[in-house]
Amino acid sequence: MSNKQTKWLPIPSVAEGMGNLEQAAAILRKGGLVAIPTETVYGLAADATNPQAVTSIFEAKGRPQDNPLIVHIHDIQALSGPSREIPESALLLARHFWPGPLTMILPKADCIPSVTSAGLDTVAIRLPSHPIARALIRQAGIPLAAPSANRSGSPSPTTALHCLHDLEGRVDAIIDGGPCQVGVESTVISLVGKPRLLRPGAITAEKIRSLLPDLEIDPAVVQQPPPDAQVASPGMKYKHYAPHCPVFLVDGPVEAFPNWVNAQAAQEPGIFALCSDEDLPLLHCPALSLGPLADGKAQASHLFGVLRELDEKGAKKAYARCPRQEGIGLALYNRLIRAAAFHIIKI
Repeated sequence: MSNKQTKWLPIPSVAEGMGNLEQAAAILRKGGLVAIPTETVYGLAADATNPQAVTSIFEAKGRPQDNPLIVHIHDIQALSGPSREIPESALLLARHFWPGPLTMILPKADCIPSVTSAGLDTVAIRLPSHPIARALIRQAGIPLAAPSANRSGSPSPTTALHCLHDLEGRVDAIIDGGPCQVGVESTVISLVGKPRLLRPGAITAEKIRSLLPDLEIDPAVVQQPPPDAQVASPGMKYKHYAPHCPVFLVDGPVEAFPNWVNAQAAQEPGIFALCSDEDLPLLHCPALSLGPLADGKAQASHLFGVLRELDEKGAKKAYARCPRQEGIGLALYNRLIRAAAFHIIKI
């Protein structure tokens, strides 16, 4: 998987990039791999109905094959392709949140091979809002399986250069469609049985509950599932999003974080802080801010880039301020706790 000639395909907009868009679509129809922009993170796309192409995704990423993939479609009408049964709750959510960063888990249709769904009888489906992603799916004429376009376990890519760093020589092409706006992966909700949130994202639990009041939050959102657990969504089971240095989530009073980190940094070289803008003047060690403390959207959009920056700056250890587990803060907490391999320090 390390000898491909990776094409760089800049597509600033659908109108300006039709030639490159058709090149990418042709690669996908032939069973190839293309890193594509979405509004959440860049995805590593292949024909979701082609078992060999999907297997290539796992090989390129080094991804465990019991980790299911999300199937991307270009309009709501295409929902009936990968799913054999569409409950009214799915149509309700689609009308409110699609196109957008929401993935729904539904009963799987026969056209979706077992490798795409990790052997499950369900399939994860979403309709992205990024115009280039939707145009590419339409042009290719096939649904696309597309996990994040990075090496498995590392921070998800929010720019095409992140994809190039992780996957050059492993994929056939990378589309440069600019930076991702949301910055964390889509919300995942299971609609097989009682509605259940499996992965938080920009479409928050509070927004979904306004339509589905009986929504439950899976315990794996905030804690580590058993090693032998079979999971229905990406991002539930394994350590994810992690830089090379160890990360620790620091949970305590807002005002206590800077002083506690300063005390650790005074005893050990190479300490970095992942913090808010408000912390920066109070910290005596290298610090990377996610954004203002009250701006969860800004923090989400910066998260993965900041985690990658830890490696670029040679951090030996990082202490991250623990976000509040509400709104999009739950998505931040979910990603950080996995980047920290579930290591939380109470102060």
